[in-house]
Amino acid sequence: MLRANQTVYRIVASLSLGALPFITGCSGNVDELAGSEQDLRSSPSTTGNGGPSGAHYNLNIIGTDAKNPNMTGNDGHRIFVPLSGSTKIMLGEGAFAVVDANGTDGSASFQLPNPDPNNTGTTTYSVYARALGKPGGSSSTTTCATDPTTGELWCSVYSSVQTRTSGKQSFSNVSKELLYVYADVNGDGTLERYNLFNDALADYYWQYDNNGLRLLQLRFYDTSTTVP
Repeated sequence: MLRANQTVYRIVASLSLGALPFITGCSGNVDELAGSEQDLRSSPSTTGNGGPSGAHYNLNIIGTDAKNPNMTGNDGHRIFVPLSGSTKIMLGEGAFAVVDANGTDGSASFQLPNPDPNNTGTTTYSVYARALGKPGGSSSTTTCATDPTTGELWCSVYSSVQTRTSGKQSFSNVSKELLYVYADVNGDGTLERYNLFNDALADYYWQYDNNGLRLLQLRFYDTSTTVP
């Protein structure tokens, strides 16, 4: 568990999940991206790559050495981050959209709906992740937020760690790691669960630590996940 005093920028948007259409992300020229347009549907069945079947939103987090990466192509469904180092991906509430695609300067911005407005532990959509690109790299993504009363920074005790091994890469469900903060904010010795954009915390972001991973692919599906 990490703590620090820090002020971070928060993006606020007013769009609700009820008005949100899920779409299939465009593959562009990024290697190994996959997906075809499908009608929106919820389905518990999985595909050959480990992800659920059905429409989804693609987000590609691309590791690069370039300080000013080419921002054209791929319909904006990508964020560039350093191939080695840390990036804060600031999170704002609203329809899925990349707000700031260049994270090579240390920060980027992404917008997504509140996944669990009443913090019931069952999400309204799910996130799946897989590592792609040249074998050998890895990344760690941790959800963090600030206590608006004390100013303390809290990062979840759970992180999504993805490693690019050789061979076929499959998706894994990372909804618990990316859509919630698990932390003992009140100091009672028990972890509390806070959904993204829960009013108990503020300034939510993903701490993305990259160790040579060329491509992390995230897919957001219109299917629920129940977390602890």
